[in-house]
Amino acid sequence: MIWGSVSLSFTDILWGFLALCFLVAFCAHKISQHLPIRYKTFRVYVLFQDLIRYGKTKQSLKREDWLRAFDVPKRWFWHFYAISVGWNSLLLIFYLNFIFQQQSYPSWLTVILDILAGLPSTDSQVPQLSTVLVLVLLCVHSLRRLLECLFVSVFSDGAIHLVQYVFGTGTLLSQLDWFHVGGSALFIGASLIQHQSMVLLARLRTGKSGTVETLAHRVPEGGGFKLVSCPHYFAELLIYVSLSLVFGGLSLTWWLVVFYVLFNQALAAQLCHDLYMSKYESYPRGRKAFIPFVL
Repeated sequence: MIWGSVSLSFTDILWGFLALCFLVAFCAHKISQHLPIRYKTFRVYVLFQDLIRYGKTKQSLKREDWLRAFDVPKRWFWHFYAISVGWNSLLLIFYLNFIFQQQSYPSWLTVILDILAGLPSTDSQVPQLSTVLVLVLLCVHSLRRLLECLFVSVFSDGAIHLVQYVFGTGTLLSQLDWFHVGGSALFIGASLIQHQSMVLLARLRTGKSGTVETLAHRVPEGGGFKLVSCPHYFAELLIYVSLSLVFGGLSLTWWLVVFYVLFNQALAAQLCHDLYMSKYESYPRGRKAFIPFVL
């Protein structure tokens, strides 16, 4: 699709649509908080809340039994990252073979990329090093999150909606530029913040020996939690911003992905923040939900 002088791929349209959906959902949630109590028993309201909530924010929602048929365990999050590690590693291998061995992509991959157009083509303005760096950083991020899900996080019996589960899955060095260094530095910093946050959350349920002592929810403290209720969600946004920076800010697709992550994580953070504020009277009122000092 051509829009003005900008050519939009299927992937651009898809990410833009998903970003818009979560922006609408975020706004709808903020508005729903001011509705009279009687409206909160309406089926449309319950269906909407059931769709956007997961984990601890879903436990207090009064739902009909048939809606629970669409619940899957929150611990299944690791599936997303396992698939991501495999897919991005495969793309990285094929791309490096294309650069150094001049080997063409497999026909099945060419068809997929032609449809999605989500990766810069060889005649793109984006340097090859940017693509390699993004794929490497995506592999690192996915692998780290996979290991955290399997060996660090302590999941309760919380559930996520089935819909959320489906949407969740030498020559190069000469091209090195400031945005490669800056983007990589931001990626590393954001990854450290996210890992620290996941460790702090896990410690709320484990003892000094590391064994799980409780599955109850507690108020997180320290690290990024001093500023926001969900620093791990904010770090997720920074990670995707860093990948767009590595692309030199030239990839429209990745900026649409950033907007999708922004609205997706903002909604999730707001739901958690609302729960903390309503459940704990001593919860710090100065904390923001998602972005320090802003939201």
